[in-house]
Amino acid sequence: MTQPLYVFDMDETLINGDCAMIWNEFLVDKGIVTDPDFLDENKRLMALYSRGLMDMEDYLSFSMQPLKTIPKSEIALLTSECVEERILPLLFPEAKTLITQLKRDNIDMIIISASVAFLVQSVADRLGIEHAIGIDLKEKGELYTRHILGVASYREGKVERLSEWLNGGDKTYSEIHFYTDSINDLPLCLYASHTYLVNPCEQLAVYSEKKNWPVLSWGSQ
Repeated sequence: MTQPLYVFDMDETLINGDCAMIWNEFLVDKGIVTDPDFLDENKRLMALYSRGLMDMEDYLSFSMQPLKTIPKSEIALLTSECVEERILPLLFPEAKTLITQLKRDNIDMIIISASVAFLVQSVADRLGIEHAIGIDLKEKGELYTRHILGVASYREGKVERLSEWLNGGDKTYSEIHFYTDSINDLPLCLYASHTYLVNPCEQLAVYSEKKNWPVLSWGSQ
């Protein structure tokens, strides 16, 4: 019996927006971030990300700075509020339909994202997706640090983290179906058995004809 695994990028793939950007805007609105230049710097860094040029350690140094004195338990509550109020409403209808169908067919799913793990896990929990991989952070007592624990789930690191997860599980999957929008995910696109491009960026769209990868226009109706 074949047992496929469906793997989803999160930002701009399942969610019509960038969850890290939404999270940072939420922190500003909550008064947790007071630096007037914070969101502009965030946009600058995310523009580098979209071109495949961002240094993840630089981004985490910037984005985790406002949270360095906030306990993990409080961050969990804030994350849950942000996901419920601001992120879930941006779920692509087509993504919702696909997830519902896969659940009905008892097909395993996993979200793998270059966002921090506590944000990715919160989104996965609310979508009813059992498995999630994000960037794990080293912890100091009850606080998160800005330092990456292990391999970052970013670019080639996504392949390494997914392979690690597959090797550590008790299931063997017959094929991997991967959905993404980003050029940063090209290594995982090439690793997967089947790749689907959801509203792909220009750099990734070039590969749709080369590799015969279907292009999905989600949210266009």
